[in-house]
Amino acid sequence: MSALPVTSREWHLIARPHGWPKPEDFALREAPVAEPGPGRILVRNLFMSVDPYMRGRMNDVKSYVPPFALDAPMDGGAVGEVIASADSRFAVGDHVLHGLGWREYADVEAERAVKADPSLAPLSAYLGVLGMPGLTAYAGLLEVASFKEGDIVFVSGAAGAVGGQVGQIAKLKGASRVIGSAGSDDKVKLLVEEYGFDAAFNYKSGPVAEQLRAAAPDGIDVYFDNVGGEHLEAAISSLNVHGRVVLCGAIAQYNNTEAAPGPRNLALAIGKRLRLQGMLVRDHAALQPQFVQEVAGWIRSGELKYSETVVDGIENGVEAFLGLLRGENTGKMIVSLGR
Repeated sequence: MSALPVTSREWHLIARPHGWPKPEDFALREAPVAEPGPGRILVRNLFMSVDPYMRGRMNDVKSYVPPFALDAPMDGGAVGEVIASADSRFAVGDHVLHGLGWREYADVEAERAVKADPSLAPLSAYLGVLGMPGLTAYAGLLEVASFKEGDIVFVSGAAGAVGGQVGQIAKLKGASRVIGSAGSDDKVKLLVEEYGFDAAFNYKSGPVAEQLRAAAPDGIDVYFDNVGGEHLEAAISSLNVHGRVVLCGAIAQYNNTEAAPGPRNLALAIGKRLRLQGMLVRDHAALQPQFVQEVAGWIRSGELKYSETVVDGIENGVEAFLGLLRGENTGKMIVSLGR
């Protein structure tokens, strides 16, 4: 076995952002690398994920997941190659998915690693279309939204890692119409021409409520919310009786310094008998085998397409995250740490 590296670079949060995060809130530091102890593996990370939920973890508030500690390595999804193993379940050369991203080398508890097969899909796909974002889309639409054939579906943030799959899965499952919103004309074109959405609009081109009404003259039955704010209010107006809303994300207000106002038309939910339900993907782990089997089949057949925005180099990890918050990604934002 070749000698292990002596040090690893890793990103630390050194100040809690107020409003939009700044590069000065982070520091790229070196840490020593050692042989893994019993029941652990040492992984050379090849790809790491940056995700919108990470912004909330930078605040020191009680939530469904603990906040990032200051002056300590951040974490998140990553996939890499085992370079040393002290656990019989993993051999040197295996590829694994785990939760210790934001660093070049990760000392991982073997119990918390899952093998990733590069012959089934590119390794980066395990962070997106076949990973947490993909399962979020699949479970959110089919389980949380109680999707049924013939539904009209509206997805915000539709060119992102989750939204793009929501719309395509809805079409594959028999939606009568799928509408998406995105933040650029190029993304709108992608949704219609590549992903098969029936209609899409650029939310920066005019009021969301007006554009949604034009795209969905018969109303909508399901709204998959990745954005919040104006989008949620517009969707409530367009939802049909017994409509369902999946509250998955609210990226439009993650960097607000004051509490965002709630939808001004929420009272419509009473007469329309709407269901608005929040979701966390970890509550739907039981769907994982079904999800992987079905989505992998759609990818192989070419029925489901996905996009990735790949930024090279761990030194650019924070800029990739900030770009994600600015909407500069199409599909999943991933940082490549070297192949």
